Order: sequence, then C-alpha cells, then structure tokens
Amino acid sequence: MRKGLYAAIAALAAGFVLAAPPAWAQVKVSDAWVRGTVPSQRVTGAFMKVEAAKGGAIVGASSPVAGVVELHEMRLEQDVARMRRIDRIPLPEAGTLELRPGGYHLMLIDVKEPLKANDAVPITLRVEQPDGSVQEIEVQAEVRPLGGGAQGHGDHGEAHGHGHGHGHGDAHGHGHGHGDTHGHHH
Repeated sequence: MRKGLYAAIAALAAGFVLAAPPAWAQVKVSDAWVRGTVPSQRVTGAFMKVEAAKGGAIVGASSPVAGVVELHEMRLEQDVARMRRIDRIPLPEAGTLELRPGGYHLMLIDVKEPLKANDAVPITLRVEQPDGSVQEIEVQAEVRPLGGGAQGHGDHGEAHGHGHGHGHGDAHGHGHGHGDTHGHHH
C-alpha cells in the first residue's frame, strides 16, 4: 500500500511540475550569431532574436570566450551613427526584439582567442522579468565569417545592415568598433 501511495504522490508531483510552464519558456532566443574575428581582434558583436511572453529586459550577459560582455545600442544622431553602452535592453511584451548590427547588440570585449566560422560561442543572458526576478538563459551562438554578417546560413533568417562603420571607447579604456557593410536580403 505504501509503495502505491508513494507512486501516486510522485506521479501527482510530476504532473504539477509538467503542468507548470518552465520559467525559461517565458523567454525564447533564436538565430543567435557572433561575428568571427581575426587573431589580433579583441572585440566582436553578438546578435540574436529574443522573444519575451511577458516583456522584461536584458540586464546583463557573459561568455567564457570574452573578458566582458556589454549591452550596446547603436542609433543615428544628426546623421552620425553612435554606439553606446547601456544598462538594459527592454523586451516588448508578447513580441520579438532583434539584437542586430545597427541597433541593440552585445559587445564581446577582450575576446580570448580568434572566433572561427561555424564555431559555437556560449553566451549567458540575464533577463529581468516584469516581477523583478532575474533569469539566466544559456545561448549557443554560431560564429559567422568576418564580413559575412547575417547572410543566411540554412534557415538562420535574413540579413540586416546599414552600411555604417562605427567605433566606440568606454570608461574601461576599451576602444572598439565594428563595421557593417551588408545589405538587406528578403
């Protein structure tokens, strides 16, 4: 009898666990990629699509391939493309935000070794939920060839770019820049 009771309780508990949507299901990441680097290059960009069922914000990121990962925003100010470090990237409720060249993106700084095409780069995103809790999401980003940008690799989406080169220096003494020269493909 006891064995049956334990089995029933275990089955019931498993049912509750399976019925509750996992926290990670609230935020989905797709089409994650990192621009490849050359041996002397210590900085690169990471891009992806982030869908958040209830909104929230990306409040941080890290990767074992880089000393620091910063959140950045690129915007046009008086016809000049300017990149700046920001503390959070807002996620629209029930929508998808694309981290892309020329917009919001991640900067991997102090890259430890060259990133070669088709390698996978682990990135951990820290996403603040609307209730204030922070969830960590593990992402595997494909390295795309330097200059290859967002050109389709199988079903990896479409290309975006604005043809702007841009540079940026920050309070940490890091000077870095990246250029986007690819066009739109639909």
